[in-house]
Amino acid sequence: MSTREIGDRGEALAAAYLEKQGYRILERNYRFERAEVDLVCFEPAARYEEGGDLVFVEVKTRTGLGYGRPEEAVSEAKRRSLIKAAEAYLHEHRMDGMPCRFDVVSVLLGEGEPQIEHFKDAFWKF
Repeated sequence: MSTREIGDRGEALAAAYLEKQGYRILERNYRFERAEVDLVCFEPAARYEEGGDLVFVEVKTRTGLGYGRPEEAVSEAKRRSLIKAAEAYLHEHRMDGMPCRFDVVSVLLGEGEPQIEHFKDAFWKF
């Protein structure tokens, strides 16, 4: 598989995983200039009256651990890029000031079932 195919497979697995957890996928691969967010999601609150959270998700996929765990690849530069894309998304959708969070979903492909880990509130901006 090419790097792009690995990334696409990881994103599809992450989206399916999040949907099973009750998230609604609002957008995939949102781009602003050179910044990109893999998944923009809505996570409903446990109680209807409390609404829910807008979640910007970075998906990292690896086929092995030779270069470290997938989630370790979210560098400071990548975080700044995610924040830039999230700010643009909020502005474009007239959601300025809306509380949101950044999650990372780690997907490790190999022999057998993929290993998926979800890191909520992986880093803060808002």
